Amino acid sequence: MTDARLFAPAVARNRDPIAATLRDMLPGSGLVLEIASGSGEHALHLARAYPALRFQPTDPSAEALASIAAWREAEGPANLLPPLRLDVLEDAPFPPAQAVLCINMIHIAPWNAALGLLRHAAAALPAGAPLILYGPYLRAGVETAPGNIAFDADLRARNPEWGIRALEDVAAAAAPDFALERVVEMPANNLIVLFRRGVA
Repeated sequence: MTDARLFAPAVARNRDPIAATLRDMLPGSGLVLEIASGSGEHALHLARAYPALRFQPTDPSAEALASIAAWREAEGPANLLPPLRLDVLEDAPFPPAQAVLCINMIHIAPWNAALGLLRHAAAALPAGAPLILYGPYLRAGVETAPGNIAFDADLRARNPEWGIRALEDVAAAAAPDFALERVVEMPANNLIVLFRRGVA
């Protein structure tokens, strides 16, 4: 039987810093809904790191869903749930959750995907719950690293609808459902961005 597990090289480099930074952002209990889980390696790592939480990985890709399921079957702890097919561009709602996490999606997707993520997350989360995004962003008044400039050009060459987003644009689109609470500098010119759900 062919092993369906996918391996994303960046995960090995960034999973520990991400897990450490999330420590005071994630709730103490409940369901963390991960959007665009890709290979499933982040969900696996975070489920191990936070055994009191349940992690629900999702992805629209059949290949990714097969990889997540294979990682879960081979190595997954009990708090890593079976993957769900979920597409932010579709109308299907997110399941209710105590936190929503999205790693490296917004720049490798059309802008409508970011809007769909924000809309569905607002409907799925209770007041005060976190929406946590990870990836590269442009910021007004902050010099963009040369590597991110090159990465943005590469993304737009591959698909004109892709590209590194301005954090100010994401925050404006998130309002009034979400307030931008914190921005944390991460390795390799990435950020963790914490939004907090307002009163529904």
